[in-house]
Amino acid sequence: MKTIIMCGGNYTSFDTPRQLLPFKGEPIIKRTIRMLRELGVQDISISSNDARFELFGVPVLHHVNTYETPEYNRCKGYWCECFYPTDVPTLYIFGDVVFSKNALRTIVEYQGSDIAFFGSAPPFSRLYPKVWIEPFAFKVWDTEHLKRAVKDVKALRQAGRFRREPIAWEVWNVISRGADGDVNTIDYNSYVNINDWTCDIDKPEEIPNLEYVSQFE
Repeated sequence: MKTIIMCGGNYTSFDTPRQLLPFKGEPIIKRTIRMLRELGVQDISISSNDARFELFGVPVLHHVNTYETPEYNRCKGYWCECFYPTDVPTLYIFGDVVFSKNALRTIVEYQGSDIAFFGSAPPFSRLYPKVWIEPFAFKVWDTEHLKRAVKDVKALRQAGRFRREPIAWEVWNVISRGADGDVNTIDYNSYVNINDWTCDIDKPEEIPNLEYVSQFE
């Protein structure tokens, strides 16, 4: 299975891309690549148009991605364009997530036949640093299903079906329930729950707390 670490889009509120922020002295993206290799994953690429991601010893896949977050949680463009298109089974890992060893192992070893989604869900672990859910990865065996879902997300957005700009959760709702289902309500039982301290980085000042809780793994 191909593994793509998603580092595309434009986060103009950051001087340094979140994926390049240091976690225990190691850039988050470098840490993720190292941990994947320790789990035996070899076919690793980064999806980004930023030249700073050329430094980590894996191929960088360039594609058009108009997703932008000029202000916190006020996105522009289609989040679903973050998926670099492939015709082979692909694991899409979110590049701004700091993974525990167990979380990444769960994702890498998970077996399926369609599409699996991984994220946090209540009740949260006592080590989890936030009060809201976060997405971590998509694992895709049926690439045609993903392509259909992306088209459906765009059509539903055009029709005004979403209560906000659709991001990972809305994409998963369309994948798991279809375009005629409830595309705005998250079913916490429909995806693979990763309930430890694994979390993404919304702002640099979150990193010290995440470094602290990670020692209890």
